[in-house]
Amino acid sequence: MKVTPDIIRYEFVGTNACVAQSAHADYVGVCGEVIGETRNTFTLLGAGKTKSVIKQSAVFDFTFADGTSVEIDGKLLVGRSEDRLKKSIKRLW
Repeated sequence: MKVTPDIIRYEFVGTNACVAQSAHADYVGVCGEVIGETRNTFTLLGAGKTKSVIKQSAVFDFTFADGTSVEIDGKLLVGRSEDRLKKSIKRLW
């Protein structure tokens, strides 16, 4: 997978995610498969338990099916997945 700024338009349900950083100390280190997404949260399934993580306060490490690993600030992911498709992305380089 080619990693570009358009990565925020990707569908994250079904990918593996870990919380790398968070303002909430209990979220750091939470890992699992993304099984649900709302406007403000991801629901992760790991070790047989589900955990909802607020997007705004976390930085996520996503691992896609082809082995590509990407770190994304959750602030960029706030919003419904169908609305993220419509977002225009400002290039950083």
